[in-house]
Amino acid sequence: MLSVILPYRDAERTIVRAAESVLAERVVDRSGAVAPMVHELVAVDDGSRDGGFSALASMHDARIVHVRIAPERSGSVARALAAGLARARGDFIARMDADDVSVPSCAQAPGSGRIAAQVEVLRSDARVAACGCLVEPFADDGEVTEGMRAYVAWQNAIVTPEDHARAIFVESPLCHPATTLRRDALEAVGGFRDAPFAEDWDLWLRLDRAGFRFEKVPRVLFRWRQDRASVTRRDPRCSIPRMREGRAAYLAERLRAMNKPIDVWGAGPTGKRLARALEAHGVRASRFVDVDPRKIGRTRRGVPVVARDQVSRDHTIVVAVGARGARDLIRSDLASRGFVEGRDFIAAA
Repeated sequence: MLSVILPYRDAERTIVRAAESVLAERVVDRSGAVAPMVHELVAVDDGSRDGGFSALASMHDARIVHVRIAPERSGSVARALAAGLARARGDFIARMDADDVSVPSCAQAPGSGRIAAQVEVLRSDARVAACGCLVEPFADDGEVTEGMRAYVAWQNAIVTPEDHARAIFVESPLCHPATTLRRDALEAVGGFRDAPFAEDWDLWLRLDRAGFRFEKVPRVLFRWRQDRASVTRRDPRCSIPRMREGRAAYLAERLRAMNKPIDVWGAGPTGKRLARALEAHGVRASRFVDVDPRKIGRTRRGVPVVARDQVSRDHTIVVAVGARGARDLIRSDLASRGFVEGRDFIAAA
């Protein structure tokens, strides 16, 4: 059974289109008949003050399950998602947001839509906990910011489980509302929960820590709206310092398990800030690595800065650089010398 969870707040203008885009998806069932892909849409009203609830109710679709959160408990996407999961009955949980658009199957090709393609991936590999897809950003004023375009391009280049494993400590590698998840995996790591940083990245890191994998359908099957006024964009938990501190807790666990001295490649601001965040979790760099001759031979945070030719597989290397393109150059350099990502070095930010 497939359930969609759609939390919303004050989304009267966009919610019907969002709901229709998932409810329209069709597949061919075991009898050969064309049937709805979505068995239920759990719509969680997180304290709306507009007509969003009435707009959904006017659709008269029996598959819509309405959940309403009292105003005094509203304002947390994670709690809204948890309330939706408590009501959902599906073995697969598809996510959807109230201002985005999911690509449904066309009438001539049932089963070609976003959710059906993701469920197929999940059914084919029990190790994959969440499946995304490529996404297309859009904005009401037609102007998607350069930062959003760069982030989406980065996410869209991450497709295979191996790609996601390499990216998990760099940034959130999946567009949360564009994913479908395996319910048993979701519940195994505690479900949706509030976190001190972005709740979606916290979920991916928990799943990664538990040994689950991620994958994307390599097709654009989701339109992701950029709303400059969204609560998420103003949420302090999504600030760069909070994101750094949040990822550092999980990265520190991984580094302790690798049980080797730590080299941080990057003696600039990005590397030093990550090293400081790791120290808060009991992991201290033994050296910094840099290619700038002005930094080599000096110290950062009380440890020496060494040249690239001094790294060895006796240390775990954390690549933490801020310059665009530098991370991939370092990856290529290390790989050319026999270092294996995930075993000998980890990319972070």
